Parts: sequence; C-alpha cells; structure tokens
Amino acid sequence: MANTSQLSSEDQQQLETLKQDLTTARDTFLGYPVSKDFDYSELNTFFQFPINNLGDPFEHGTYRVQTHEMEREVIAFFAKIFRANPKDFWGYVTNGGSESNLYGLYLARELYPKAMVYYSESTHYSVRKNIHLLNIPSIVIKSQPNGEMDYEDFENTVRMNRHKPVIVLTTFGTTMKEAKDDVSKVKDILKNLAIQDHYIHCDAALAGSFGPFMQPRLPFDFMDGADSISISGHKFIGSPIPTGVLIAKRSNRDRIAKGISYIGSFDTTITGSRNGHSPLFLWYALKRLGIEGLKQRYQQSLEVAEYCEAQLKSIGIDAWRNPNAITVVLPKTPKRIKDKWQLATEGNISHVICMPNVSKTQIDEFVNDLKNTTDAFSEDEFSYDFSLS
Repeated sequence: MANTSQLSSEDQQQLETLKQDLTTARDTFLGYPVSKDFDYSELNTFFQFPINNLGDPFEHGTYRVQTHEMEREVIAFFAKIFRANPKDFWGYVTNGGSESNLYGLYLARELYPKAMVYYSESTHYSVRKNIHLLNIPSIVIKSQPNGEMDYEDFENTVRMNRHKPVIVLTTFGTTMKEAKDDVSKVKDILKNLAIQDHYIHCDAALAGSFGPFMQPRLPFDFMDGADSISISGHKFIGSPIPTGVLIAKRSNRDRIAKGISYIGSFDTTITGSRNGHSPLFLWYALKRLGIEGLKQRYQQSLEVAEYCEAQLKSIGIDAWRNPNAITVVLPKTPKRIKDKWQLATEGNISHVICMPNVSKTQIDEFVNDLKNTTDAFSEDEFSYDFSLS
C-alpha cells in the first residue's frame, strides 16, 4: 500500500499469532465440508487488481476489470455435467450456497408469485432464512430417518394445496447426514397430481460437484427435473474465499431480467458488486482437475469414508453412511473430542466429512482418541449445527 507506514511490532505479532491459530485450526477439523488441499499461489499476481464482476456474466458491461470470461467457462462446465440444455442455461458465481439458494427461490417466486414452497426438515438453515427474506409461504415436509425427504408426506401435503403453484427445494447432500432427495420422484409426484405450475431448485452444495460420478447414479440434475441447481465452490473443490455456483435455465432468467444503464448490463444477480477473484480460482481448479480429476477426488474421499466407517465400527461405535456419501454419521462425541476435531453436532449425532484432504492417518488418530477417551457426555451439554453455506 502506498504512502503508509509499516505495522508496529505488536501488530506484526498479532498477524503471526493469527497465522499459527489458523494453521492449527485448519489441520485439525473433520466435521465441516471444506477442502483445504488447494494451491492458488500461481494466481497471487491477480490480487493487485480490483476485480469486480459487476452485472450479468453473459452480458457486456462498461466495467472491464473483471473475470466474466472465466466465470462463463465455470458455468458452462457445471451446466454440462448437470446435463442442462446446451441452448438454455445460465448462471453466475455467487458468494456461497446461501446466495445460490436465495437466487433459486427468488427466480421461482418471480415466475410463480402465488406459489407455496415445500422443503424438508433436513434442509440447510439458509433456506428458512431465504424464504423469510422473500416472504414466500412455505410448508416443512418430514424427513426419513436417513435425512431424505419423506415423499409420501410431500405428496399428501401438496395434494391438500394443489390449487397453488408449487416450489420445491430439494437437497442433494443434507447438512448432517448427506442424504440426497430424489428429484425424479418429486417430479413424478407433481406430474401425477397434474400440477403444471411448478419449480424445483436443487441445493447440491456439497454433493453436486461429485454427484455425476456416483455409482449407482442418483437423480438430481436438469434431465431429472431440476429447474436450477446450486453448489458451493469452497467445499469439494476448495477455495480461500467462500464461493458458490448457481445454474439455471436462461429462458427463466430472461423473464425477470432488467437492464441497468449505470453498469451497461442486465440486473440479473442478487448482489451488485460481485467477487471477481472467486471465478478465477474455480476456473483455475477446474482447468487443472478436469472431469477425471474430480472423479479421482471423489473416489479418494469415498475410500477414506469407507475406511472411517469401518474403523469406528471396529471399536464398537454405531457409525453409518448414506449410499455414495463421504459423510460418516456417529453418535454425539464427548465435548473434548468434538472441540479438538471441530465436529458439527446436532441433536444426538455428530459427523465426520471425509473431504479430499482427509487422510487415513487422521482417521486413525481420531478413532484412537475416541477409543481411549474416558470423558462422558453430559446430557445438558449444549450442541448445535453450524454448517458452512
């Protein structure tokens, strides 16, 4: 920075302490879906630019210190693996899953202003907040024990309100159990009830990035019936800045677009100024990884998750996973272990998320801590779920 004095020794020490604290915290968490095995040092030179992705990434604006070209390539990459119509897709890089979900619901509300929103009780907390912000009436659907939507409850509830358009928020990888709602089942239910005015948004924050590679494949994408899909870039792929991606149908976006003369572009995104570095990170990661790289990351995570589940069971802990999941669910752990490994906890369960950077050595250490702990869980201990959007 020009014309400024250097930091004092105290301030320098504060930064050094912060770095040490962050290093320790980064290296000892297993409970949150964040990849930390990224290296974007080749992009350091771009931090000297005030990159601001104003406006619609598919429109030409007057502000040119932007990464719209990279952003469009990121959108096209995910549109392809989510099997969107190659002639009818659109999207943008958001600040995270919460904004992506907000946009999906906003787009749905603009298309169907008198609709009712349906979402399961396992849905990410951001959805409830977004529904409140958008002032849309909503009904919560029961979840099955594995965290997946209860389709019978969904069908019965929609039948009672079939005179209203339907907006459904499905989840492909719930917060605590990584359960995956079946978009094709939801679509079939709406078809059987003869509800023509409907919109399905799929929150695929964690599992969307590896969903196309699952065997057997689980229905969640555009060909399965989704109208928009959101993922988080800082989760499975990894980023130093929280980021998300929203993919929607361009034909739907066109129905709500408004031109803004100040920026010389359409007003189609939630925020005005948008982080232009995040699309650059995602573009770089996807260019280096490609489809095969993402597949390998998923297979590596899946192998570690299978190992984790087996090792926990070997010491008598009732651990389990949903099909294709990299999240291992287990009974709530003693507080000392929860704090050390930063385990997200809700009700009577905790979980370990085997992101690509999690090793079998870390799992061994975690399992050993559980095996040798003498701490007992206190019934009045406060627990919560603070998942990352």
